[in-house]
Amino acid sequence: MYFKREEEENYSLELTPLVDVVFLLLIFFMVSTAFVDFPRQLQIDLPTSKKSSELKDRERLEIEMTSQEEMFLNGKPITVKELEAKMGAIESPALQQALIRADKALAYGKVVEVMGILQAAKIADISIAVK
Repeated sequence: MYFKREEEENYSLELTPLVDVVFLLLIFFMVSTAFVDFPRQLQIDLPTSKKSSELKDRERLEIEMTSQEEMFLNGKPITVKELEAKMGAIESPALQQALIRADKALAYGKVVEVMGILQAAKIADISIAVK
């Protein structure tokens, strides 16, 4: 009768199922990760729209308006009078692009007032951000 010795037994670990499990975990964590939009600095509740379009990558003015009637130009606080002065000093306004991000709780007249300032400065490309 022949008995195996411990030295003769070869143990091997199957790596194929381990690789499968690692890939499944990787896919699970990639799909379940919450994606954060970092460029937004203010908490603005945008109105919704059924159709929207993306802006081309050009240098643009970003005007953000909160529900407390605070206004920011490219992330810096600004008043309506200061906005009028800055828009008057822009060189080649026809090539400039403006994006207005206004809270949906803000009075409509305030947004129209800012749009009027931009149009008076002859900025032709004015967009309003929506969800």
